[in-house]
Amino acid sequence: MKEVDESRFKSSKICFLSNFPPKECGIATFTQDLITFLNKRFNPKVKSRVIALNEESSFYNYDSRVVMQMNKDYLADYINIAKRINRSEKIKLVCIQHEFGIFGGEYGSYIIPFLDTIKKPVVVTFHSILPNPDNLRRKVVNFIGEKSAAIIVMAEAAIDILNKQYGISRNKIHVVRHGIPDTSFNPTEPFKKKLRLENNILLSTFGLLSKGKGVEYMIEAIPHLIKKYPNLLYLIIGETHPAVRKKEGEKYRNKLISLVKKHKIENHVKFYNKYLELDEIIKYLLATDIYICTNLEENQIVSGTLSYALGCGKAIVSTPNIYAKEVLGKGRGVLVEFKNPRSFSNAIDKILSNNELRSRIEQNAYAFGRSMTWQNVSSKYLSIFNRIVKLREETTEKYPVIKLNHLRNLTDETGCVQFAKLSVPDSSSGYTVDDNSRALIVSTLHDKIYDSELAKELSKIYLNFLEKVHDEEGRFNDFDAENGNLTPSSQDAIGRTMWALGNLIYNSQNQEFVEKAKRLFDKSCKLIDVSSSPRAKAFFIIGLYYYYKKYPAEEMLSTMKTLVDSLVESYKREATEEWNWFEGSLTYSNSKLSEVLFLAYDLTKDEEYLKIAEKTLEFLSNLVFFKDELSPIGQNGWYNRNGKRSFFDQQPIDASSMVQTYLVAYSITKNKRYYDKAVLAFNWFLGKNHLKQMVYNDVTGGCYDGLSKSSVNLNQGAESTIEYLISRLMLEEMKKIKQSKNS
Repeated sequence: MKEVDESRFKSSKICFLSNFPPKECGIATFTQDLITFLNKRFNPKVKSRVIALNEESSFYNYDSRVVMQMNKDYLADYINIAKRINRSEKIKLVCIQHEFGIFGGEYGSYIIPFLDTIKKPVVVTFHSILPNPDNLRRKVVNFIGEKSAAIIVMAEAAIDILNKQYGISRNKIHVVRHGIPDTSFNPTEPFKKKLRLENNILLSTFGLLSKGKGVEYMIEAIPHLIKKYPNLLYLIIGETHPAVRKKEGEKYRNKLISLVKKHKIENHVKFYNKYLELDEIIKYLLATDIYICTNLEENQIVSGTLSYALGCGKAIVSTPNIYAKEVLGKGRGVLVEFKNPRSFSNAIDKILSNNELRSRIEQNAYAFGRSMTWQNVSSKYLSIFNRIVKLREETTEKYPVIKLNHLRNLTDETGCVQFAKLSVPDSSSGYTVDDNSRALIVSTLHDKIYDSELAKELSKIYLNFLEKVHDEEGRFNDFDAENGNLTPSSQDAIGRTMWALGNLIYNSQNQEFVEKAKRLFDKSCKLIDVSSSPRAKAFFIIGLYYYYKKYPAEEMLSTMKTLVDSLVESYKREATEEWNWFEGSLTYSNSKLSEVLFLAYDLTKDEEYLKIAEKTLEFLSNLVFFKDELSPIGQNGWYNRNGKRSFFDQQPIDASSMVQTYLVAYSITKNKRYYDKAVLAFNWFLGKNHLKQMVYNDVTGGCYDGLSKSSVNLNQGAESTIEYLISRLMLEEMKKIKQSKNS
């Protein structure tokens, strides 16, 4: 056991017992990625640290996350470290990354005295589970199960094996898939070009080489394939497993090289004999046309490289091990027979000769992989940890960095495009007043907070668009770029445009922008009246509020009060003791109706406005929060007063509206409960939702288009991305206001 700096040890709250880089091992990489994302999202309130397992003759230059080291073959180390953990008040939980070979003793049985000694809760992640165990293996695994507060596996099939063959209670077992980096869904050619592999059909296999990998059967398939695909190239990427190399050198690799020479396919099969860091693996995967999993172990319960390929949206051809059969089902890949080269070549030919099939497999794989990103996996781990010992709230105020990348990609010289296919803008979808107005709110707020040149550039584009589609009557129209037609926009869209213009008039320091926005606003002020839709009135009121704050005129305040009073009349007409609302139904952006009464109170100090604002917001909050988790009213049926509320599909606009309204309520009333609710509502984007999946994409800077009952809509259109950014920027603005008051 190696002593280390106790101050680092005392700062931790979760300790992972595992291999750790720079040790070259899949479990080491897995643990590094997991704690990186746990610390990224939940540090400093929860810190993850590592107790690293070593061999007696080895030395590793670990980073500061490793707080202790132990000799895996020295039994006393297991007991001594367990005692040290028991003495620490800071360590609340231990998570063991389990693979039989990384612990000492037969079947890793040295872990038993550790578990016998440890008094802190233990969670075990099983990286391998073999069916049909002998008596000793069964006893070791059963003992681990009895001593564990929870067990994490990476495949549904593992639950049955652990329960029926090892006697472990199903109630203890949780399925959390192998984590993967979040990547965009990309064509292969740009990545091939970077690797100087352009003009090749690229097949690849990754991983540490050993004789159980079965790569020879794929090599045997190459001669059949190159007859039809002469530009085919198969890459075998990864060094020989260190433990194998220590025992038998490069025997297996040399066998594969000899096989390549025998078939005279040296130009079609290449070896990259190197241990690849994750970034390099992803580069090769993104360049790959078909990923090949050749493993011969039928009972393999998880595969990191197969998981990475799935997450990159690759067409995958795999032998039918347990893990592959589970994750590649439902059209997410193609299974082939063990040790059958012809089966490999037939499957690969089937995919390469049918672009529609290949595209469908790739999209299915990519969609399935989104639940496996490290952001989602780390949240699921914390959720399991929290069931055992309350480490911290799963609601986080550690938000992603604000990125305008995807909004910029959606924007061309005309304006912001309406839709996207995944993250690729769909220019045929045209340009709406709604989206360009919303985008103007984002660029205005971003410029206010960061004095951003990009935001100024975007504001100019969106303002010019609104000016272009503004007609003589003061109406704003949607624009179809393909035929150049203008079509009338809705009342709600016009109201939102007035909100965007008023927001710019109040918040922008660019006088040219302000003057243009004021001209447009003044010309369109006559369009909204008390007969307009409730949301149109609400959006218009927000615009009037900001306009009045910059240019206080009685006429503006009077118009605003007239509109607010019409909402109050609607409330008095519709509300009952059980239904405290302005309408007989709840649809989209509901909270904005309550929000404008807070704004009206801010200007008039009319207590009736405040009373109705608080009462209606409380009513809505009680409907959309379940166990501190936001569940917006679903667009598939909404919620009529005497009907049944719809839960799906849930839209980012509704989560964003709740965040905005709570922040407005907090800024006006100073009631911290509203700020806490804003944070809670925003966490819907970060995985605190019924799917426990991120709705925001940290790679692209875009936001997914919504949540159905069982999946995420992976398109990242304008509305969803912009609504995420509005709520994120408003939280950032509030954070800066709070910091300035405390300084």
